[in-house]
Amino acid sequence: MFGGRFGGHGGRLGLVYHDHGDDWSELALPYHADLIGDEASGVIASGPILALMDMATSIGVWLKLDAFKAHATLDLRIDYLRPARPGHTVIGRGECYRITRSIAFVRGQAHDGDPSDPLAHVAGTFMAVEGYW
Repeated sequence: MFGGRFGGHGGRLGLVYHDHGDDWSELALPYHADLIGDEASGVIASGPILALMDMATSIGVWLKLDAFKAHATLDLRIDYLRPARPGHTVIGRGECYRITRSIAFVRGQAHDGDPSDPLAHVAGTFMAVEGYW
């Protein structure tokens, strides 16, 4: 369903497909100098990580539906647990765990090589104005 690189904002950030299942997706955010938020430390800014997680969770909804439905991020809370390690690719995994007529509920995490040591957790909702079914 998804593969390769993304266009638009995701393409500008360098997001690439990593893996997926029936209700989850994993995307990769390769380390790049343009993404650095703190030049002294080389740490990636928080914005690209939030965008990664927004896209990964959104794709998780489409995978659970087994169809593309236009929707908007209604809420996406992110808890940053630690900075990403400079030079490392960040992997974002987003899962859709419930869908109602017009709301999809998602959660996920980002890590930079070890899923047991996440750098961020997310929880949120998407809304399909015309409904998911």
